[in-house]
Amino acid sequence: MQESFWRPSAPIHNLRARAKVLERIRHFFAERNVLEVETPVLSHCAVSDPFIDSLEVSFGFQPGIEDERLYLQTSPEYAMKRLLAAGSGDIYSMAKVFRNGESGRRHNPEFTMLEWYRLGFDDRQLMAEVDALLRSVIPDLEVSYLSYARLFESELGLDPHTASLEQLQRICREHVDAPFEDDDRDTWLNLLMSHVLEPRLQSAVFIHSYPASMAALAQVCEDEQGRRVAARFELFVNGIELANGYHELTDAAEQARRLQADQQQRAALGLPQRPLELRLVQALETGLPDCAGVALGVDRLVMLALGAEGLDQVVSFMHERA
Repeated sequence: MQESFWRPSAPIHNLRARAKVLERIRHFFAERNVLEVETPVLSHCAVSDPFIDSLEVSFGFQPGIEDERLYLQTSPEYAMKRLLAAGSGDIYSMAKVFRNGESGRRHNPEFTMLEWYRLGFDDRQLMAEVDALLRSVIPDLEVSYLSYARLFESELGLDPHTASLEQLQRICREHVDAPFEDDDRDTWLNLLMSHVLEPRLQSAVFIHSYPASMAALAQVCEDEQGRRVAARFELFVNGIELANGYHELTDAAEQARRLQADQQQRAALGLPQRPLELRLVQALETGLPDCAGVALGVDRLVMLALGAEGLDQVVSFMHERA
């Protein structure tokens, strides 16, 4: 261990500036009467998404009794939706979350996530509120809005909703080293998005109206052209993904189907089978109010606000010093 590793990753003046950003965020929600809540960091259930990995923790009761396996949460989403179903009203959380295998200049396995839910909002109304929050932190930021289809058409001359699998594979391989076969169109769309298009988003831009197959936990609706799309958006600033939001799914049966589909995909990919959060399904059966929700990376927001080059400039102790 290097002798200097006792020192913080970030300079103290940046940590003072970070505290001011967090104070501004809390003031933003206080003005709107959105309640701050705390949710468990440890859970008996794990995230179902095959592309997000949970960190496992062993909890020991006493000698001679097998340890209980728990999971550090990758997002407060499941617990917050249980609160919403119980009648909490508008809520937000700003707390630590954990993701296995994520480490680098813009990633840390432990990071601060801001997540909030607004009753009666759809994805368009929530985008406007995310825009307002951004401007409260970075006042001179210019924000634009672009549909997923328009992004692909303008940058690649491709309609992502109608392009054939062969077209997607060919165009992807023109830009990305992808010497494998996969008959899932979304695999190729995701590769084009992450490796080709995201780096080109050098301003602040909301990408919305994703293909319906990418709905995740969002509702599915029709766009202006009558295409079925996900009521979902992502925010990118200078090529960095900053936020991901949905007009939330409230159908319990569909939620259960999507959780099981995730589990089947995890099995197909050879990933661990972990306990699904069926209490979320029960909450939806009780009744989740119509709402929209969004998760935003606070560390990345602070990095952008301060003009920092990496998370190590705004996080007190990064993974290697924790």
